[in-house]
Amino acid sequence: MTGTRSSPDQDRGSGEDATASAPPAALVLQNVSAGYGRTQVLRDVTVVVPAHSVVAVLGANGAGKTTMMRVAAGFLRPTSGSVLLDGVDVTTASVHERARLGICDIPEGRGVFPSLSVRENLLLQSFHRQEAQVLALATEAFPILGKRLKQLAGSLSGGEQQMLALSRAYVTQPSLVLLDEVSLGLSPLLIDSVYMFLETLRSRGTSLVLIEQYVKRALEMADHVYVLDRGVVSIDMAAADVPSSEILDVYLGQSVKGGVAPGNSSTAKHP
Repeated sequence: MTGTRSSPDQDRGSGEDATASAPPAALVLQNVSAGYGRTQVLRDVTVVVPAHSVVAVLGANGAGKTTMMRVAAGFLRPTSGSVLLDGVDVTTASVHERARLGICDIPEGRGVFPSLSVRENLLLQSFHRQEAQVLALATEAFPILGKRLKQLAGSLSGGEQQMLALSRAYVTQPSLVLLDEVSLGLSPLLIDSVYMFLETLRSRGTSLVLIEQYVKRALEMADHVYVLDRGVVSIDMAAADVPSSEILDVYLGQSVKGGVAPGNSSTAKHP
């Protein structure tokens, strides 16, 4: 079911002029293999995230989605292949170097400092911006944070912790955001709020890579979809062309009707 692509640089427009004027892809993972010790998780994976687009990466637990995100963010160096951000090869660049180039990683599990206050968490995200500007941006995105500035992040509700983690994608104004299971453990109302925030990021021209347990929500938002199956790309196509839920069941081992989440426990970890 893999869509055709001769290379990540294949012309997506019509004619040479369209190719010449198109910006470089926000992210390219080119023929990436990666793993942990002797355990290989990703096998020759190629993923292209065009500028100003939303790409969903789907797959069953253990398919390699989080490992792919770790390679993109710089936490895990691939054993082969390359990583490009806005056309720049960052395969050997550190996490903080990639962050300064415009990548923002929102990992599974909130990604906040629980022993620090909300204000301190926000200032750590600031990249030397003035405190007033940081707080204004964060509370514009999530007004409730303005009422929690002195509160320890670890004492926030799960939804508020996720808002605090997501605020980094607004405060730092990145060009690319990696989002790993941002709706995990949230109520339907909070999930709606999270997706409204993601639409705001999209409207600002930010590229998004979305791993999401609620497949229907991911498909509704994404421009392009990849499905990983045991570390290999099995589907690579425009979101509008993704097969019916019955076909996706084969790849995901779940039902996507009505936005049903994967059958595995919501607390399960993904390689």
